[in-house]
Amino acid sequence: MPEPKTLPTQVNPYELCARITSLEEKLITGLETINNGQALMSEDISKIKEAVYNPDVGLYARLRVVESDKKSNAKILWLILSMLVGSLGAYLVNLL
Repeated sequence: MPEPKTLPTQVNPYELCARITSLEEKLITGLETINNGQALMSEDISKIKEAVYNPDVGLYARLRVVESDKKSNAKILWLILSMLVGSLGAYLVNLL
């Protein structure tokens, strides 16, 4: 079993108090930093939950609008393309 460490016989109480105060300040600063980080994280998580779970104005609602616009644009494009091909075909048949 290892021998216990011996403390110096001459301990300056003022120096010891200053060291303890310094360590306490570092600890409090660290805890405040963690607390601020957790508050920011909590706000971010609540914003994410609101964006995801609010079906009327949330992220998924916006995606639905974009997807429906893309589908309608694709339908219109195919309609115009088929009309162009049909008109070109009718023109070629009239030439012959």
